[in-house]
Amino acid sequence: MTLAIVTGGESGIGAACAVRLAEAGSDVVITYHRDADAAKDIVSLVSARGRKGRAVQCDVADEKQVIALFDAAAALGTPQWLVNSAGLNMTGTPFAELDAAAFDRLIATDLRGPFLTCREFVRRLGGARGRIVNISSIHENAPRAGGAGYDAAKGGLAQLTRTLAIELAPLGVAVNAVAPGMILTPMNQSARDHPDELRTKEAAIPWGRAGKPEEVANLVAYLLSSEADYITGTTVTIDGGLSLTIAQGA
Repeated sequence: MTLAIVTGGESGIGAACAVRLAEAGSDVVITYHRDADAAKDIVSLVSARGRKGRAVQCDVADEKQVIALFDAAAALGTPQWLVNSAGLNMTGTPFAELDAAAFDRLIATDLRGPFLTCREFVRRLGGARGRIVNISSIHENAPRAGGAGYDAAKGGLAQLTRTLAIELAPLGVAVNAVAPGMILTPMNQSARDHPDELRTKEAAIPWGRAGKPEEVANLVAYLLSSEADYITGTTVTIDGGLSLTIAQGA
């Protein structure tokens, strides 16, 4: 029986991953930061699919809380799958005006957090095989103005993914990342609420539409499955071609 930990599992991509992994036959422990009711709803969806679910409040940037998360998960077994989906979005603040504390918060959540969870995950495996998927972003390679902290964190996450893949391969632990483009989650709530904004942004996507959290979750489920056994150390982009447009139009 498989047990998965999904950080940031109360909403967006993390929530979709939790439900999809339950459909794949895994018990699921999710983390949430503040919204306990939303987390409870996702656990109910996991249970409705015949799997065990649990929600644990956790700031992934806090080492003690990450250890407590894995202690709580141990009640259901040893996790074999880890999905790092908890994260903060870019602030949009111009670099010269960016507060150091805001920069540090982004790095702490989006980079230090996956470091801590991956490390604890490997420590708890006890020599068993496992699989990790880090939720990155196309902005690990495609920078945007106002995204200094976010872009730096995601760039670091890509390199962390590749480094862990090399180091952990002899242990039978595969490490990959997924880089979404524009996905209709709460991080893009403004576009969800304003049709004109959504149309403008979707016009920049070659495929002509924004993505769905469930589409990212399907990709994550594949990368965690035995069918992806020979895949490690890579970032798979899922963005409708958006990242291909960097050099277009000028």
